[in-house]
Parts: sequence; structure tokens; C-alpha cells
Amino acid sequence: MLKTDGSGKICILPEEVIGRIAAGEVVERPAAVVKELLENSLDAGSRSITIEVKDGGLALIRVSDDGEGMSQGDAPRAFHRHATSKLRSDLDLWSIRTMGFRGEALPSIAAVAHVRLMTATRSAEVGTELEVVRGAIGRIAESPPITGTRIEVAELFHNQPARKKFLKSTLTEFLHISRVVQQASLAWPSIQFRLTHDTEEIFNYPSALSDDDRIVQVYRRTFLDQCLRVEASCPGASIRGYIVDAVHAKPARIPQELFVNRRPVRNAAVSHAVGEGYRSFLAKGNQPRFVLFLEIDPDRLDVNVHPTKREVRFSDNELIHQLIRRAVRQALSGGKTDEFGKTPFVESSVRPTPGSIMTSLSTSESVEAESAILQPIPETQLPLVSEAAESYVRVLSAEVTALGQINRTFLIAQVGGDLTVIDQHTAHERVLFERLYRAWKTHGLQSQPLLIPDPVELSPPQVALLQRYQHNLEELGMEIEPFGSSTVLIRAIPVGPGKIDPSTFLQDLLDDLTQWDSASSLEARVRSVLASLACHGAVRAGRSMKPEEIKTLVEDWRAEGEITTCPHGRRTSFRLGITDLEKMFGRAGW
Repeated sequence: MLKTDGSGKICILPEEVIGRIAAGEVVERPAAVVKELLENSLDAGSRSITIEVKDGGLALIRVSDDGEGMSQGDAPRAFHRHATSKLRSDLDLWSIRTMGFRGEALPSIAAVAHVRLMTATRSAEVGTELEVVRGAIGRIAESPPITGTRIEVAELFHNQPARKKFLKSTLTEFLHISRVVQQASLAWPSIQFRLTHDTEEIFNYPSALSDDDRIVQVYRRTFLDQCLRVEASCPGASIRGYIVDAVHAKPARIPQELFVNRRPVRNAAVSHAVGEGYRSFLAKGNQPRFVLFLEIDPDRLDVNVHPTKREVRFSDNELIHQLIRRAVRQALSGGKTDEFGKTPFVESSVRPTPGSIMTSLSTSESVEAESAILQPIPETQLPLVSEAAESYVRVLSAEVTALGQINRTFLIAQVGGDLTVIDQHTAHERVLFERLYRAWKTHGLQSQPLLIPDPVELSPPQVALLQRYQHNLEELGMEIEPFGSSTVLIRAIPVGPGKIDPSTFLQDLLDDLTQWDSASSLEARVRSVLASLACHGAVRAGRSMKPEEIKTLVEDWRAEGEITTCPHGRRTSFRLGITDLEKMFGRAGW
């Protein structure tokens, strides 16, 4: 009941209402509870943390650690609003060196759930057990001296049906929890993290010796093999981590992980700096992907700008922006030192693209290369490409005259009376996409069984994502089944896109699936999958093509409407009409 003295409109809210308002700011969903409890465990010096979840976190969240624990006097005090062990004066707010510090997490959680706490300090002969019901501390009793702290949060949002109604499915809520735990594990590689859902172990990351080892645990070796190392510093700040090289960039934004002093955060200046560093290296539609760790003097950092501490503010935004932008650009350029002249970069081991090979030739080599650029190239001299070497053959047409190929990437042809330059990959990608789309619209995509099923190792959240959309994928011609806890078998792929690498395609497919919740319609979801299929089935840049193959591909592209972009938005062609050529050579008006 609201309190007022009866003489005005201003009233004092009851403590229960105040607690629920605070909970609304801090506890948005089950994942927010996990995040706050994890941060307490990290600040307690834990070396091993176990997170057990039931029903996507709504039924139960249990976090157990081996940290320093709490005394019998501190345990109930931790549930008072603004009670904290992290601050002693207002001056400490300007030099935060812990994960949590507001003193709002436990009372906010207790306001919307039933909480049970068991804890003991490392030297204690007896532990403490207490329960919090409706935000009020109930029973306090002695308990066996467990190592560290175990806290159970049950029946989350039981007294907030409106908040509960707006939560997503059990799987979606669990995927948010999984992401929180993975972020914590990336930031703290020396700590063991174990996550279970409905008694099933989802992952168990043992203590790792380095960031590299933990990244491999979370994102697998394939991701790290596609990355360039970033490492640079300036006075008061340093940046380290990995960025995906431009060759392996994709439209997907996963991962884009930023940690500031080991805290996973969002910051517009950092995101902009990474994007600026990638500028001119990325094809249109592709996104930067990275795992970056920024260390900055706490005195130059404000982490007190958001109730859940997801955003930070720098005292010198421009300095940080410049550091990150230059570090990213230098890594992509293959540089050995950053522009601040401090820390050496690791030179990229990624195979150069055909374009970069040409630009690196000396003058004499360039002349020799230009003289041979339109000539057939022996198969043994071709760069490593992933598509099959079968000929691209269909019914030939007299309306197209194949003139040659530039840099084994661009096709030159006379189409009617026009000179046309065509990107062989994007044009073929558009052709395959249109055919796949028509097949889906008319009778669906048929499956093509693989002679030998292809095993692919995935992270547990990726396995859960596949299980969620398994029925939809079967309608698109994919047959995937579990094979152990972290491996799936690809048994069939869609008919139509040509020869693809099933495991590589599956990784890209997972990126598409992460965007499905935000897709406006079923068709938007399907188009993204078909675009990935078409991309994997299309001929690659760097493959030599014979004149009859060039002619057939150009004809196929014309038959699909001569669309000037691929499904991902990249350009397919450039055309000069006979009038344009006459003007260029001064023949117009003769």
C-alpha cells in the first residue's frame, strides 16, 4: 500500500514495490540472473564454477563455486539493498576493479524469485544456510561447511506474470544463458566453467592456459585458424585478441565479442573503430568478426552507466578509438608493428587471394603476368580452391561470345553487341539461388544422401540451435542427426546447388539460424539459407574456366534475368554498350 501524509500527490513506495522496480532494471530474463551470480563468483576468487539450469532458468538456476564464501554475519547482509563488499567510499566508483559493485543483484533477484543460499568461508568449521521469500530473509541456520557458495534461484518471476509472459521459448532463454556463461569463460580462461540444462551437461570447459586455448574450446579450432592476431598498446591501454581475416568474413556477426577489463560490454566507439579498421578489406554485406580484450586503466573507465553494467564509457574516447582502428587495420595489412610503435603483430599465415598476389608482383613480373592473363592456365598452377573441377557445361548459345578470363575471377564476353565483365562467383551464385528458390516455391527441395555421412563437431549451443530448427531444415533438404554430445552427422544435403563441402556449409548455416528469430517471415528465413547454399555451390574466384564454360555460365545468368547483384548484395556484372565504346574511342558522330 502506498504511503502519503494525505496532503499531496507525492507518496512513498513500499519496499516490496521498490524491490520489484529495481529487479526490473537488473533482472530482465533468466540469463541476467546467471550473469549477476557469475560475477559474484568471479569476484570471490573462484577457480571452478558450475551452473545448473532447469526449464530455461525459470524453474531453477543453481550456481556453485569454490570461492572465499561468506561468514554467518555477511550472508544475510548481502541481501540488503546497496550492500556490497566492493566499495568503501564514493571515490571507489571512479576506479572499479571488480565485476560487481552496485549491491543490487541479490536483493533484486530475491524480489522476483525464491532464493536459497549455502556458504562458508574456507577456514570455517560450520557453514550458513538461509532462505529469502518475497524479498524478506526467512530461515537462517547452520549447515555443513561446503567450499565456497551455492545459491539457488527457483520459480523466477512467479510474482510477475506480465514479465514471465514476454519471455521467449525455453530453448531461446537457455541459449541466452549459454551465451552469458561462454562470455564469462572467454574472459576468464584460467577458471573451469560447467553448464548443465535439465540435468544434461551442455559443456565443461576445463581451466585453460591462454586465451587461444579457451577460444578453441568455445569456438573450435576452425574459427581460430581463420583469424589474425591483434596486439597493440598505448599509454594507459592495450588491446589483444583475434579478428577474422577478410577472406573468411561473412554476413553474420557471430562472434563479435568485446571484453573491457574482462567485462563483456557494448561500446559504440569500439564497434565503430573495428569497422573502420576493416574498411576497404570487407566485401559488401560482410561483417567484422572478432574476440577482443581491451585492458584500460580503471581510472579512465566508467562502468557505472548502465544498471546491468553492459555499457562502459571512456575518459578518452578518441585515444581508444584510434588504438583499436589502427591495430585492426595493421593486422589485416600483415604489418609487424602497430602505429604506436609498441607491440609487434603476428604476421598472417592466411593464403593470399589472387588479387593480393597480383598486387605484390614486381614491375617485371607484372608485365609477364599481363601477357599471360587471358591464356589458359594449367591445372597444376591453379590456387587452392574448394569447389569441384567438373566442367561447367549446358546447351551453348550463339548470342554469347566468350572472350576470356581476367585473374581467374572475371569473365569477359560479348553479349549481343555489348562488352560484359562478369564476376564468375557472384553471377553463378545468383543463378543457383534463383533455381533453388523456384524449386522451394513449387515442390520443395529434395534431399541428396551423402555416400559417407559427414561428422561435424559443434559447440553445445550450436547443437541446441540445430535441434530447434531440425524440422525446418528437413523441409529444405538437410538431414542432420546427433552423434554424441557435441557432434552431428550430415546425412543428406539439398539437391541442386552442385558440389558443396557439407561441414563448411553447416557452419555458415548456423550463422543464418541465429538470425531467424529476427526474420520478418518464413520466406526471409528460407532465402538466407538458399543464399548460403548458392554461395557454397558456385564456382570460386581463382578457378580457371574454359571458353565453353564461360559461354554457358553467361547464358545461364542471362536466362535468370541478368540480375546485377548476388543474393548477398554483391555486384555480378559491368557492361559497356557499343555506343559507350564508340564515345570512349572518339568514334561517335563520325
